[in-house]
Amino acid sequence: MSNLSVTADIAVSGMKAQSDRLRVISENMANAESVGIRPGEDPYRRQVVTFKNYVDKETGAEMVKVSKVIEDKSPFVMKYAPNHPAANAEGYVAMPNVNPLVEMMDMKEAQRAYEANLTMVQTAREMNTKVLDILK
Repeated sequence: MSNLSVTADIAVSGMKAQSDRLRVISENMANAESVGIRPGEDPYRRQVVTFKNYVDKETGAEMVKVSKVIEDKSPFVMKYAPNHPAANAEGYVAMPNVNPLVEMMDMKEAQRAYEANLTMVQTAREMNTKVLDILK
């Protein structure tokens, strides 16, 4: 396997990891208003992706993948809504710990990382093509 192919494989692993991260961010955004239906029930808890490096046994290249998806343990936001079915005795409802602004920033960062890896794949393919043209 050529170094350019390994380079593309590394970039593809980064694209896959960022794609998984975007999926989790989308889930967070979709559940930003998901609350319990009875008093004392927790609302949706924000999820966070963690990455891990690993060495590909075939190529020896250092790749990246999602290690795990964990819950964000930050506190829930309490919103005064005494008529809500999940309101506590004081009239407050626990809201998800999802901040749409933070999610949008994370989404932009993941998108840029994905695009950078895509550019790397395209560059490696172009260079492979040029090498093959030279060898003809």
